Amino acid sequence: MHYAQMRKFDIANGIGIRTTLFVSGCTHRCPNCFNQDYQAFDYGKIWDQTAEDTFMSYVKDANVHGVTILGGEPMEQTQDEDLYNLFKRIKTETNQTIWVYSGYTFEAILKDEKKRRLLEWCDVLVDGPFIESLKDIKLKFRGSSNQTIIDVKASLVQGKKVLLDIE
Repeated sequence: MHYAQMRKFDIANGIGIRTTLFVSGCTHRCPNCFNQDYQAFDYGKIWDQTAEDTFMSYVKDANVHGVTILGGEPMEQTQDEDLYNLFKRIKTETNQTIWVYSGYTFEAILKDEKKRRLLEWCDVLVDGPFIESLKDIKLKFRGSSNQTIIDVKASLVQGKKVLLDIE
């Protein structure tokens, strides 16, 4: 896995102060994507043990309330075990919530075994591609009105999409 950047403190991509990881690689090619450089799977730096340990030190900071993974496309990080292992480590070593932003819908992720395997470690999924004609700058934590903020754990238990109430 490659990554474009990591931020120790981020307040734009989820509730509270979060540590964020922008992974590299995305095949969606959404028009007007705000991270076009991150679409290349070899963009940025190679994820290695040093990067993972640095990221985890950020996650464990007392000021951090959760983790957000975006990109690129997190659900396309299935060519290796790097993201899966990171999710597992976050949940094993901390009580932090994991938010993931994906251009895939919740339903599409459930149909793909490798993507679902990643999703099962997550707490919140912001799903759906960015659609310029549906852009709404008043929306919290998403760019277009087709995107939804999903409570992953409740959705998996109920077998249907359960939206997270963030108002």
